[in-house]
Amino acid sequence: MGSAKTEAFTQEENEVAKYAKALGHPARIAIIQYLIKKQSCICGDIVNELPLSQATVSQHLKELKTSGIIKGEIEGVKTCYCIDPEVWKKVQGKFNSIFDAFKPINCC
Repeated sequence: MGSAKTEAFTQEENEVAKYAKALGHPARIAIIQYLIKKQSCICGDIVNELPLSQATVSQHLKELKTSGIIKGEIEGVKTCYCIDPEVWKKVQGKFNSIFDAFKPINCC
């Protein structure tokens, strides 16, 4: 398989793809939904909410954190996570711009 050739695409396209990848797993969607529901920073509770091992949940949290969608603060031996409101708004805007650009036409 060749390289991704991300340099051939706009910065906007690369950012949307980064966020789509971060949200592209049901476990990550479940984590986001849980954080939205709790409306606070969550430490160990996330593992108890998902049918996944601690290591797997940690990997999903890492993906979300790397994308910037969530942020974490270390409290003792635990890291507490929450959605970064500025990045979340940015993600929403980027996806909305794609959806809003669609104008239905009579085809297929």
